[in-house]
Amino acid sequence: MHPLHITKVAVGCADVDALRARIEGRSVNGEAPVHTRYKPKRADELIGGSLYWIIKHRLVVRQRIIGFAEDEGGHCIIRLESRLMPVRARPKRAHQGWRYLKGEDAPADLDGGEDDLSVMPPRLISELSALALI
Repeated sequence: MHPLHITKVAVGCADVDALRARIEGRSVNGEAPVHTRYKPKRADELIGGSLYWIIKHRLVVRQRIIGFAEDEGGHCIIRLESRLMPVRARPKRAHQGWRYLKGEDAPADLDGGEDDLSVMPPRLISELSALALI
């Protein structure tokens, strides 16, 4: 069975480098929390899945979901791995909050195998993706 994922807009991030800087700024011990008002109703199914980030109307990177917690104000904390994994960019409309994404519908990672692009700079991957070359 494929894990369940969620998608979220990287508000205020013009590119992957900006998102990476934001995540590095809040990462502690390999974990990068994302605060949101409400806990997803299917949170238990999301653990082990990923949060796929939308930048410029495209799914471009993901972070593995470690778990969920609650802050002092009662809001949800999505506990994510700090590592950003580039994925084969796919068009995705912007939306508020998050949307669920079935595992079989998730874009493939870019690292590993014959198409190992992990050695490329993130900005170049982003530009090639925008041109639909990768």
